[in-house]
Amino acid sequence: MHTPGLGSVRRWHRRADTHPSLALSRVALLALAVGFGLAGAAGVTVPLKAQMVVYLVGMVALNLPHGGYEHFENLRRRRLTVRWRYVVAYLGGIAAFVGLFLVAPVAGLGLALAVAMAKGGIGGLHVMEATTGTDHLRTRLQRTLAVAVRGGAVMLVPIVFWPETFHAFSVLMIGLVDPGGLAPYARYFELTRSLVAGGYGLALFAHVGLGLLRGGGRSWLIDAGESLLLTAFFALVPVLVAVGLYFPFWYSARQVARTRTVDEFDGGDDGWDLLGGEKASTVALRAWLVLVAGALATFSVLAVVYWAFPNPLAGSSLLPGAVAFWSVFISIVALPHVVVGSVLDRERGIWYVP
Repeated sequence: MHTPGLGSVRRWHRRADTHPSLALSRVALLALAVGFGLAGAAGVTVPLKAQMVVYLVGMVALNLPHGGYEHFENLRRRRLTVRWRYVVAYLGGIAAFVGLFLVAPVAGLGLALAVAMAKGGIGGLHVMEATTGTDHLRTRLQRTLAVAVRGGAVMLVPIVFWPETFHAFSVLMIGLVDPGGLAPYARYFELTRSLVAGGYGLALFAHVGLGLLRGGGRSWLIDAGESLLLTAFFALVPVLVAVGLYFPFWYSARQVARTRTVDEFDGGDDGWDLLGGEKASTVALRAWLVLVAGALATFSVLAVVYWAFPNPLAGSSLLPGAVAFWSVFISIVALPHVVVGSVLDRERGIWYVP
């Protein structure tokens, strides 16, 4: 694996830090946090139906294509045997997650929440490494805290600030398999909420404080600011809107900046390039075929998961049922996305940083 010298890494960070996607992500979340904060202070609320529409548009129309793009970039220059192993492992992960949800839906819901946090946290750490730098993260504990704070904001902060909505849709997600399955645990929700609030607050304080003590500097300042921004965003913006817009406006936008920084590494085999050829017509045709194949594969998996669940809309009307189903489905396909495309593929995975 190609590893640039220290001097080149620092120059590389300065170049990457100017990518417009980074500014877009910060401005988008800040504007949404301020806007919804002011609206909340004025007593203005967003109808739940509108929140659900925003969630589905953000997660399906805006963010789903980026997930496919990450897979494509990861596999683009791989040998055929690697691609097949990747696909088999990916489908195996999906089957295992569906099985878990069918047998133990409460445990499946817990894993779904963990997947969302892991994707946001690990992906966020790698974006920092490739762009603003992580000079202030000197130990494994600090890196773990960075992942926990950035990823935890996605699910833990809404539990504290939007408990009714979070609980209601958790009930629906469990209801895809076992209506009423969350009822025995409902009495623990307030205790869980208090523990989450204390735990996340402590992790945030430790992350920002240790970063300052271990180095401070520009990378710490940016990390601390972004960590606080994420916390404020998920505290002030209704959870369905926050999650629906976080992935396209923050996660995906920032992954674009990371990808643009590392896409010229010397680690691929152009002879196996999925796009292949130098002619524009050939590249365009192959790109179209890959796009169609990916779309068909995704919706085939969606159809199988829909068929596997006894109550695919949780016995609810279309909008809330669709939100519940999509929340579970996207977690099911994201688990192998994280495990296969990152944990089991450290050198050339979806978050590759040289």
